[in-house]
Amino acid sequence: MEDDLLVERAAEGDDDAFAVLVDRHSPPLLALALRMLGSLPDAEEAVQDALINAWRRLPDFHRDATFRTWMYRIVTNQCLSHLRGRAPAVPLSVVPEPPAHDPGSEPARAAESEAATQALGRALRDLPPSQRACWILRELHGMSYAEIAQIVNTSEQTVRGRLYRARRTLMKEMAPWR
Repeated sequence: MEDDLLVERAAEGDDDAFAVLVDRHSPPLLALALRMLGSLPDAEEAVQDALINAWRRLPDFHRDATFRTWMYRIVTNQCLSHLRGRAPAVPLSVVPEPPAHDPGSEPARAAESEAATQALGRALRDLPPSQRACWILRELHGMSYAEIAQIVNTSEQTVRGRLYRARRTLMKEMAPWR
């Protein structure tokens, strides 16, 4: 069943339709929150709060965006609010999917890969939250500039600028690993 029909039914009070939307969209939303916040409990709480907010605001959903984009925006805003409300030095233990472990790989190469992954995690953690959100949405979730602009409530030009600065910072931080 298409999201549009499920959204319409859910807005009319159909709990089962909303449950299908939750089941369909929760995994990528949780992945986004986990990458933004670096903590599974915090990510689960952010997604849960976002879903509760969405359920309450569903009758007001104007469909100027897709349900998916709308949910990404709510979760991103929830994560940014959470990041503003806590100390900045929180370790980011979840980074982009590392390459699958090859049992035949050399231990030295595995250690180097692990160190590079940790360096990327630190570099991502040190990005300003607005740049981190744009980078994660683009590079890890494959969203377009227009979708990201809708999600973070800014212009495409601002998204491009944030991505440029984030990429430049990450390239500088990861230069020793090339």
